[in-house]
Amino acid sequence: MIHSTAVVDAKAKLAEDVRIGPYAVIGPDVVIDSDVEVGSHAVIEGHTRIGAGSRICNFASIGQPPQDLHYADEPTRVEIGNKCWIREFVSIHRGTAKGGGMTRVGDHCMIMAYAHVAHDCRVGEHVIMANGATLAGHVEVQDYAVIGGLTAVHQFARIGRNAFIGGASAISMDVVPFASAAGNRAQITGVNVVGLRRNGFSEEVIKTIRQAHRLVFRSNLRLEQAIQEIERQFSDSAEVQYLLEFLQTGQRGICR
Repeated sequence: MIHSTAVVDAKAKLAEDVRIGPYAVIGPDVVIDSDVEVGSHAVIEGHTRIGAGSRICNFASIGQPPQDLHYADEPTRVEIGNKCWIREFVSIHRGTAKGGGMTRVGDHCMIMAYAHVAHDCRVGEHVIMANGATLAGHVEVQDYAVIGGLTAVHQFARIGRNAFIGGASAISMDVVPFASAAGNRAQITGVNVVGLRRNGFSEEVIKTIRQAHRLVFRSNLRLEQAIQEIERQFSDSAEVQYLLEFLQTGQRGICR
């Protein structure tokens, strides 16, 4: 059902059961999959795809040009996964040609009111961004991460899987997987034990993750030495190997 006051371009591709609220605007290059609801006054423009079962709430803005001085109106994209919940006044900008041309939000994400996802960000699955959380350009947020309200993340920083960021934090470097972090500038406060338990991690696995974290954050070892020790001690742990890969591939350094 499309409300009579909505403005939907004839070239937009909408599934038959899409619901568009009053005064919403849908641009010509938009694709909206089945069982999507778009709230009143929401604006979806650019080369944007909205995955099945997602909810786009009132006054959300998706697919606007990136806030990048070098952007020259290239046909870059936004992709929103399946069963996402994009709340009121959220803004998600499309990518840049130099950044890969794509801003993506994975499946089952909740992006709460007034949050912002900038150009070329990669947001994984089951991510929660609380009210007013802000991602600068080129940020990577891995699966099951939670970002507290009013938190700002520096461009090119990474938030590891199952990490938890406390509210009103400033993230200037990478936050490793499975960690809790908070502050301005953010520091690691421990392992995200509550989040890991909620997501089905066994106590044995959590214990192993804690041991690896201690080597990185609580020992007197340099990071290179801690990585070597993790390689020696935890070669049979898939979770710690994921942490190890994250440590070895960073560009900005890690929050300590």
